[in-house]
Amino acid sequence: MGQASGIGQREREILTAIVQTYISTGEPVGSRTLARSNRENLSPASIRNVMSDLADAGFLEQPHTSSGRVPTAQAYRFYANQLTGEARLSPADEGLIQGTLQGLIDVQEFMERTSHVLSLISHGVGVTVSSVPGQGHALEHVYFQRLGDKKVLAVVVMRNGIVRDRVLRLTDDLTVSDLEVAANYINQNFRGWEMDAVRNEIARRLQQERAEYDRLMRSVEELYAQGALATEAATQTVFVEGAANLVISEQDKERLRQLLATLEEKQRIVDLLSAYLDARQEAVRVVVGLEEAVPHLNNFVLIGAPARVGNEVIGSLAVIGPTRMDYEHTITAVSYIARLFDKFWNETT
Repeated sequence: MGQASGIGQREREILTAIVQTYISTGEPVGSRTLARSNRENLSPASIRNVMSDLADAGFLEQPHTSSGRVPTAQAYRFYANQLTGEARLSPADEGLIQGTLQGLIDVQEFMERTSHVLSLISHGVGVTVSSVPGQGHALEHVYFQRLGDKKVLAVVVMRNGIVRDRVLRLTDDLTVSDLEVAANYINQNFRGWEMDAVRNEIARRLQQERAEYDRLMRSVEELYAQGALATEAATQTVFVEGAANLVISEQDKERLRQLLATLEEKQRIVDLLSAYLDARQEAVRVVVGLEEAVPHLNNFVLIGAPARVGNEVIGSLAVIGPTRMDYEHTITAVSYIARLFDKFWNETT
């Protein structure tokens, strides 16, 4: 009985009931509590025997101050594996998520709002990482707006919905007409190109075609030289919200302090999610005990998924919380938001 797969049907049902009861109440679960609700009308004595077997197999432990039992990390893993992921969010939660995220057209804002709404729904810590690399993004279009003397706003829109804008301070002033011609040239020649390829080709054409397109290429050269088509090197922006939700018992205060210290170090969050969330995975992943990545987080759970736009992963979203959390509800929320991410981006691009 050392593995969950070796548990009989009766043991599975009782273990599931214990986990669900403990998640709901936070109190050690006794045989009499289970006897009042079990479908087989088992006696407290029969249930005690099953609980004893489950304890021997490593699924239950008994606090010193109570006659009841509480689930171990092994029990939570078993329970999470039994969940089908087919549960539905309540209309209220669906409305909260859609109201928070609907209509956003900026990746960073979407991720920031996602961390917020995940913390509200899960009562845990909502964590998102937005990865916006400088490569792998195809150009949709550029737009230039004159802001004043030698000052231009450059807006670059990628096909995956990422929008970059920057204010350029030019050496030579350009008219509104110059800017329109330059934008049309870039959009007509380079729509759908990867950004690195756009920059390389423009640099090549500046050398070869300056004489033929003298005025146009001078405008393009000035905009290019000031970074109109520049993209940052790979960046990862981390959003964390809901640490105040972690109301943990007195004896776990040190673990909470260590978790908060981890959440304050953005790179450790990136490393944590990278350790457990695979870009190839299609479903939400549940990890009970995070000690492999961060040793002192053995009593915490990560429920997360990649954030995709089409086939491209541009970030990840997750909830981190104590082992006693509402797994089914949180899994459903993470899955729902991950699907909305791609859907919303397809609608806005």
